[in-house]
Amino acid sequence: MNGKRGIIYILTNPSFPEYVKIGYADNIEERLKQLNRSECIPFAFRVYATYEVSSRLSDLKIHSIIDKLNPNLRSVESFNGKQRIREFYAMSPEDAYSILEAIAEIHGCTDKLKIIGMSEDERIAEQTAQEIDTENTERAANFSFNKCQIPIGEKIEYCNNPNITAIVVDDRNVEYNGKKMSLTALAKLLSGKKYAIAGPRYFKYKGEWLNDIRQRLGV
Repeated sequence: MNGKRGIIYILTNPSFPEYVKIGYADNIEERLKQLNRSECIPFAFRVYATYEVSSRLSDLKIHSIIDKLNPNLRSVESFNGKQRIREFYAMSPEDAYSILEAIAEIHGCTDKLKIIGMSEDERIAEQTAQEIDTENTERAANFSFNKCQIPIGEKIEYCNNPNITAIVVDDRNVEYNGKKMSLTALAKLLSGKKYAIAGPRYFKYKGEWLNDIRQRLGV
């Protein structure tokens, strides 16, 4: 067994908030660089917590404990006829931390356990990922002015500036500055956001959010 100290880490990623990655690294900074070098994920991994250990590959023991507690938590898939078992677990970072904390307390090493604060860039990335997830969910449900009892010819207001208005011209479109467009297209134009968004989240009718109207009427 190698006496070199290393780090058992808990990583999170806004790309898949339902999972945490638990693993071991001799150098956590280098491990992060390696993981975040990939262009296959939209957001970067961040360190949620670390636990300094005195032996290499101690994360295997952590994996064994978690697997015994609940074997269904670990990400396992079959690819090309082979089973791939990964370091991803379907659990919250808080629950993952509780496991490390219990182990640290048993060994009298709670001073080796740390929660890493989120940087401003990481906070923005997480917020953006949450917004995108919400937008995608809401975009899947098509908005209807008719079902929301908003007549053609009525005005709707932009959320960030009530002086910016658009006129309802049919069941799904509005007119803004003489141009007919969807709520989503207008919301992207006014907000400046590049990713796909849900238009109804950005407008009000008579002071009430369009999404609130939709939920109130159950449509």
